[in-house]
Amino acid sequence: NINISWSPDGHTLAVGNKDDVVALIDARKSSVFKSTKFPYEVNEMSWNLSGNLFFLTTGQGTVEVLKYPSFETYRTLNAHTGGCYCLDFDPNDRYFAVGSADALVSLWDLETFICLRTFTRLDWPVRTLSFSCDGRYLASASEDLVLDISEVETGALAHSIQCKAPMNSVAWSPKHHLLAFAGDDIDRRDEGCVRVFGFSGQHSANGTK
Repeated sequence: NINISWSPDGHTLAVGNKDDVVALIDARKSSVFKSTKFPYEVNEMSWNLSGNLFFLTTGQGTVEVLKYPSFETYRTLNAHTGGCYCLDFDPNDRYFAVGSADALVSLWDLETFICLRTFTRLDWPVRTLSFSCDGRYLASASEDLVLDISEVETGALAHSIQCKAPMNSVAWSPKHHLLAFAGDDIDRRDEGCVRVFGFSGQHSANGTK
């Protein structure tokens, strides 16, 4: 299993495997109630905040938007020239963002499904991204030794964080402007470390799992 996602109501868990099968699990009964094999590479997946649409990023550079729970195709977005790896939703339910192998992050309107802008400061495939709790900032990371934080509404650089290794995961706090990130640490002393950016008076804090 390579990707998992909770439904907004917490009742369903979606699990995707290397064979591009997505299984839906009833969390209350601990049982699979739907399993679908897709004819393309499935990467990250997620429900929208309303829970009526299910999004899949694919190796074909598309974002497949499915109706939920029927899984009927609602839209196919030709989002990127490379495979789409990750996505996240603005907490204000206005936008979603997609990260791709073409080193771009795209921002999409959730009502019109129109791409509003792209973020172009990274040079390597985008592995992970995350919206801040208020939707003002979008963090993204790749094999670049820098973590990019952009202003959502303008695309301008808000901050960049120098990293010692490629980052695999970034996540904003649901309540504060605190950004946690972790990656492929080369130094054994840093293995298992999660860093947090945004504390007053300092740029980061280290903690172990």
